[in-house]
Amino acid sequence: MRSGTTRSTTGRTPRALLLPAGIALLLLAGPLVALLVRAPWAEIPGLLAGPVVLPALALSIGTALASTAVCILIGVPLAAVLAGSDGWPRGLTRVTRAIVATPLVLPPVVGGIALLLLLSRTGLLGQALYAGFGITIPFTTVAVVIAQTFVGLPFLVLSVEGALRGVDSRFAVASATLGASPWLTFSRVVLPLAAPGVAAGAVLSFARALGEFGATITFAGSLPGVTETLPVAAYIALTNDPGSAIAIAVVLVLVAIAVLVTLRERWLTGLRP
Repeated sequence: MRSGTTRSTTGRTPRALLLPAGIALLLLAGPLVALLVRAPWAEIPGLLAGPVVLPALALSIGTALASTAVCILIGVPLAAVLAGSDGWPRGLTRVTRAIVATPLVLPPVVGGIALLLLLSRTGLLGQALYAGFGITIPFTTVAVVIAQTFVGLPFLVLSVEGALRGVDSRFAVASATLGASPWLTFSRVVLPLAAPGVAAGAVLSFARALGEFGATITFAGSLPGVTETLPVAAYIALTNDPGSAIAIAVVLVLVAIAVLVTLRERWLTGLRP
């Protein structure tokens, strides 16, 4: 019934749109097809186990998991605050959401520069960390995790906020009526109902972290075994070891496909719960 309504409102697609639509689809699918067709599949297992790809793969998975955990730890509370911000002044709500969404549209290299200005030895916060505790963050594995968290956090926050807003408020009201505290209501009632949104956001954050390049190479550098993640290793290998670069690219494409398969129809519906 719904499909019939949709067709009656949109009508038939004009034939004049088919050519530009086909060009757009070719632009999106063509590079991926070329990569998968030209990839040296017989050599990929050996390349992945080689001295270039394997350390980068291990580092990328470890840092992506760490950054995803950080995103969940700090992103779920932020999403909960935003989901309950209906009583805020409209301007404050807009500014907060704009800050959350900024990494989505910010060039990653600019994000890396901003992180340097904040956390380097002469940065706004890094200067105090270095002077008081001798802590240096840039060009360390911790810097990789921070860069990945910076670019991946908006995916989790926006996904979880949408999921929390989709929870039927009657459950929370019933819990409060029975005497449950706000924290107990949130942790035992609301959050479990929003769990699919949390899972979707976590998967997206992990995939974004695994593919992060610009902020990482700017803020963390490309030290083998320390900050050289898969995308950084692919960029470096492209000049002197194209086979390894292609193998890394295939791995990242397969991860992206796995993410879409995991989320199934959720990515088609705007991550609505």
